[in-house]
Amino acid sequence: MKLPSLFTNFVGLFAMCVIALSALSFFLKMYVPEVEETKQKGDDAHPCEKSGQNLDVSHKSLSAFLAVLIMTGPRYTERRSVIRSSWLAERPSDVLPRFVVGMEGLAEVDQHSLELEQKQHGDMLLLPALQDSYENLTAKLLQAFVWLDGTVDFQFVLKADDDTFARLDVIRTELQTKEPTRLYWGFFNGRGRVKATGKWKEADWVLCDYYLPYALGGGYVLSSDLVAFLSRNADVLRSFRSEDVSLGTWLAPLAVSRFHDPRFDTEYRSRGCSHQYIVTHKQSLEDMLEKQLTLKHTGRLCKREFRTRLSYIYNWAVPPSQCCQRREGIP
Repeated sequence: MKLPSLFTNFVGLFAMCVIALSALSFFLKMYVPEVEETKQKGDDAHPCEKSGQNLDVSHKSLSAFLAVLIMTGPRYTERRSVIRSSWLAERPSDVLPRFVVGMEGLAEVDQHSLELEQKQHGDMLLLPALQDSYENLTAKLLQAFVWLDGTVDFQFVLKADDDTFARLDVIRTELQTKEPTRLYWGFFNGRGRVKATGKWKEADWVLCDYYLPYALGGGYVLSSDLVAFLSRNADVLRSFRSEDVSLGTWLAPLAVSRFHDPRFDTEYRSRGCSHQYIVTHKQSLEDMLEKQLTLKHTGRLCKREFRTRLSYIYNWAVPPSQCCQRREGIP
């Protein structure tokens, strides 16, 4: 065989190899990064990451039996301080509290104040891509759930407001006896008529003439699997003006254990004071401090029990419009 022919064959073979390697390299550049990213994030990439919001949900760096999300405003420093010194003061080590605040658009002085508060207490959940306003309450709740699902290994979460007083000892003890899945525990309403005017107006509600049954937002408990469902479907959940209505609607088609409990005094105004209450909404700072002192010295919640309105037991056997008949003898 002549050398030139050998050389020519070799060059041709080499060229074919180069072409093949180039094609393989192009293929890898096109597809491998996508595969690697999927491996890193998992099949359930979090919605706040998808939408470009700056939330760290890449791994679960915290753990708790019970997480507590307290919705609060940027300047409600005193409320947070009183909660820390009252019903959060002697919490068990497996209870993890977070005060949730939106940071977008805040004045520099307010941002600096919140960052200092976080540095001092370490219990703030600062949402950088959320403007803290009434109109954004539903988005705020959902972003908090996304953070919780991505960052904390927990079994249950108590959602509360910053004018709520909660008996964490009782809630935690009872949760230890409950099934840790599909739990939606609070004080439910099923006969709420859709608001057509005012700040509660729901212009986009077209489902029916009543809201779907929902737990009132002064305080309720969810199991972690429900939070995971909400977190991982956040991008496709339709939001309504009321975050409580939104949550009830999102969970409506699921096989959820809805546990109505009149010990949750969580309506738009308190029903009074009962030693049986484990969550009490619409509390002043003085109310919270008084309840904490009374508990500490007497083991009871109230200096004096009293009632300002009747309660009800939710009747799940009748249509929602007939669910909630107030009567005597219920806490």
